[in-house]
Amino acid sequence: MTTHRDARCRAAGPTCLERAGPVALSWSYPGRMRDGEPEAGLFGPGSVSWQVLREASVMIGGVRALLMHAAHPLVVAGARQTGMYERDPWRRLARTLRQTFTVVFGTSEEAAAASRRIDDVHRAIRGVDEVTGLPYDARDPELLLWVHACLVSSFLLFERLTIGRLDDAGRQAFHVEQMATAEPLGLPADRIPPTFAELEAYVDGVVASGILRATDGARSVAALVRDPPDGVPRRWLWRMVSFLALHSLPPELRELHGVRHTRVDELRMRAVCAAMRLDRPFMPPQVRFIAPAIAAGARLRGEPVRVAEVGLFLDGRRDR
Repeated sequence: MTTHRDARCRAAGPTCLERAGPVALSWSYPGRMRDGEPEAGLFGPGSVSWQVLREASVMIGGVRALLMHAAHPLVVAGARQTGMYERDPWRRLARTLRQTFTVVFGTSEEAAAASRRIDDVHRAIRGVDEVTGLPYDARDPELLLWVHACLVSSFLLFERLTIGRLDDAGRQAFHVEQMATAEPLGLPADRIPPTFAELEAYVDGVVASGILRATDGARSVAALVRDPPDGVPRRWLWRMVSFLALHSLPPELRELHGVRHTRVDELRMRAVCAAMRLDRPFMPPQVRFIAPAIAAGARLRGEPVRVAEVGLFLDGRRDR
């Protein structure tokens, strides 16, 4: 079976496959695909995307990316239009994350359905931002690129901080693979910087451009991260998640969100991440891995599991 990852790597050149392979295949996972076994989906267990995004600690990058998204007034204007901040914002965020991970860990059919759901929502989100007076459209490639770049950059940051298994070639392979998740949402591959280094430079450029600002929407998201509702899964860990997401932001965005980052905070952040890296191999799978990744492994063993129907964590309840 040819996956999007294979096609992307071939398009990027042979070195992508050559370099990504040893990194991606060096980890063990409870489910390996052989001929005639259940479909692996867009990427499969030999991909860097599965290696990175299965880890619960990397999800902290998703919270960091949310804070970055909220700092863009045109992105946050679209979220406001959906009522994200007024009607149970955490559950809406959790559904969005589940759809994102369904694209990565689900079957090709589940991934396509999840992408269609996201795109269908985006089609209705357009208007004029009351803060800047600029028009916004959730299917605007420029806004989609900002959303995509923040996610990729933040996921890889927390891979480096809490896992540390990828080298530059592995990060590039992850970047290339993730292009396949953006195209069904209306972001053409040729609009995405071709290398991870260039993607990081793009993020730095947007941060330095002056477009990001502390709107009411941005403050609402930061307040949600600092003090989530009682129903949030693993809320007992949230103080640490909030600290890491906020303090790992670029300095300009820390200031925008009202975060005072001292040398003590920097040392604390490094110490927490180092402890997470050391503890990770000893964690039970239901704690270390997110539920969609565990469900994907069960599917590859032939169990009747649909990734789209599980929550984010195996804590005995759905996060929706």
